[in-house]
This record gives sequence, structure tokens and C-alpha cells, in this order.
Amino acid sequence: MNNNLVNVNQKNADVIIDLRYASKNNFTNQKLFKSSECFIHTTAFEYLCKAIDISKKLGFKIKIFDAYRPVYVQKALWDKLPDPNFIAPPDKGSPHSRGVAIDLTLTHDGEELDMGTDFDEFSRLSYHGNLEISEKAYKNRLLLLGIMTNSGWDFYRNEWWHYQLFDSIKFPIINDVF
Repeated sequence: MNNNLVNVNQKNADVIIDLRYASKNNFTNQKLFKSSECFIHTTAFEYLCKAIDISKKLGFKIKIFDAYRPVYVQKALWDKLPDPNFIAPPDKGSPHSRGVAIDLTLTHDGEELDMGTDFDEFSRLSYHGNLEISEKAYKNRLLLLGIMTNSGWDFYRNEWWHYQLFDSIKFPIINDVF
């Protein structure tokens, strides 16, 4: 594969993969991905492995909701919710379409930690630093933030679940690996 993407499913990474856009369990209520394979840029995979190791040390496991996102999926999301606070316009390109972003949470004994909202909650409740969520959820978000930033990831302030490589714009858009 010449696009620098690796298939997380084939790497025996100790994570739970629940690609929401490969099922109807997402805000569009439609299956958008043609595949349930989880791809990510090789550099991002290195940082993901660091996050996996830190999570394990603390007794948690990472659950991945989204990673590489083909441009056709980005367009479908934008068509459903054309809000640049949460969805990157397809012509601009998302860090997901570059393979350098990941949406995730933490689990303990198979259960997702309370983060105050579900994945893809498109409101200010999903913002990092939002004080309207419970103390427990706030601490869980800080835990995830600490794990991810200590692993080399940058965060997106509007979505507690979204992390990306720094300078993600320098990576080329990958239209579709399938």
C-alpha cells in the first residue's frame, strides 16, 4: 500500500475496534464505510501504540470509533451536518481523510468510561473543558487527554474523542484505499 496506511485490524493491536461509520450506529443512522477495516497512517500508528501501552499500564483499553476516513465518507458526513465546528468540509480535507486522526475512548473491563456524552455528540457538551458534565466524566476526559497527549497526539477542542497528529495539514488527502 503506497499511501502509508496500516491496517490496525491486522496489527494485533490490543484495542477494541468499533468503526461507527461501518455500521448504522452513528448520527446518520446509515452504514457509510464500504469496509470495517481500520486504517491509520504509519506515523499515527506509532503514536497509537504508545497510547495503548500507557492505557494498559493504567488498567484501561482503547476503543476506536474512527480512524482513516475516505473522502466519500467525509462528504456524506458534511452533507448530513454541514457544521465546520464538528465536520471538516470535504474540499478542505479532514485529518481523518489524511489517515492522521483517530476518534476513541477508554474502556475498563469491556465497558466504556463515562465521558459525559456519547461519541458524535455535536454540542458544546462534547468540548474539552466543558464544566456542565459530571465530575467523574470530566476526570475521565482528562485521563484520556493525558494518555493521548503524552503519546504525542494533538487534540481538537470541540470533541473529547478526537485526536490528530500535529501539523496534520502537511499529510496528503487519501481519497479511498479500497
